[in-house]
Amino acid sequence: MTGLVLGPGAGRRLVTPAQEVTFKATGAQGSSVSVFEVVVPPGFDVGAHVHARSQEFFYVLDGELELLAFEPVRRSARDWHLWQSEQGDKAVRAGAGSSMLVPSGVPHAFRNAGDVPARMLFTCFPSPDHERYFEEIAEIWSRGADGVDPRAVEEMRSRYDVAQITPLRYQPPAPPVPGVPGGPGGLKDGR
Repeated sequence: MTGLVLGPGAGRRLVTPAQEVTFKATGAQGSSVSVFEVVVPPGFDVGAHVHARSQEFFYVLDGELELLAFEPVRRSARDWHLWQSEQGDKAVRAGAGSSMLVPSGVPHAFRNAGDVPARMLFTCFPSPDHERYFEEIAEIWSRGADGVDPRAVEEMRSRYDVAQITPLRYQPPAPPVPGVPGGPGGLKDGR
């Protein structure tokens, strides 16, 4: 059997304006879990969501992500960043080596609130649900010349056990403004 050992950077890649996903282990290889390496750009927020049957595990390899995995006291449909659990849990800024386990039925989210890409290892059970999800979302992004069709995304999510609670958002940082110290993307140290 070939394709069971992958070198750095190897694996099927799907690239959208909001993410880069490299398939590392798949159902086609006989795996019961899907494993992906995901590059999360600055400004990407997956939005809080929940899975009725899927289980997930996230491991931060590089950079920093804000992570959340708990049922909040009150779900707000607009934003998850200030959610809090009955026990006082809040979203956590997580650097390299941090992980998040997401059992079925637990609301969860991640975002890159920093200014550099983050890289994570993401596993999902059962395979191949998330493999197909990533394939379809890449297809939806590719045909959206005027933006992504929210109805197509919602219909796709329902097929792949994704109940979205707060919206997915992608707001890349503003490009540098030449000669403007500290401005959006400008020189931070005044040089």
